[in-house]
Amino acid sequence: MIWKIVKQIAKNGIRTEPAPYDRDAVRTEAGRIQADVLDILGQALSIRMVDAGSCNGCELEINALGNPYYNIEGLGIKFVASPRHADMLLVTGPVSRNMVTALRRTFDATPEPRLVVAVGDCGCDGGIFGESYASCGRVANVIPVDVVVPGCPPPPIEILRGILAAVRRRA
Repeated sequence: MIWKIVKQIAKNGIRTEPAPYDRDAVRTEAGRIQADVLDILGQALSIRMVDAGSCNGCELEINALGNPYYNIEGLGIKFVASPRHADMLLVTGPVSRNMVTALRRTFDATPEPRLVVAVGDCGCDGGIFGESYASCGRVANVIPVDVVVPGCPPPPIEILRGILAAVRRRA
């Protein structure tokens, strides 16, 4: 197990995001994402985020979407507290055995047509945790997934691209 972690560290290297050189490029892409969301859905996108057992690395990147640089609220995308008000589930982490029932109930409570995006290597394929006595592994082992966003953790712009890819699948 320790060698798997050492390989992961060697593969990923230093995981800090470099300072953006071209802020206008990110803002242009964010504007395109906003236009696509509104064109496809005709309304704001409501997301319910579910931590199914992650290390919180992906949550930090998702929280970064709310800062003034990415300004996800300004794009017409908001996070909601109840799955009954959500259009999409954003799930992070390998699904721990203790979270299986909660994740399924959240999925069932989300109205159709619902979208599911698995964020991070752990949500996509189980990551360094895989499947074990305590973990079901990837999110798709528990609920159907529309889009995966790989990375450990993925940068905020990749999470935005994954959200947009899921919205485009709905169209």
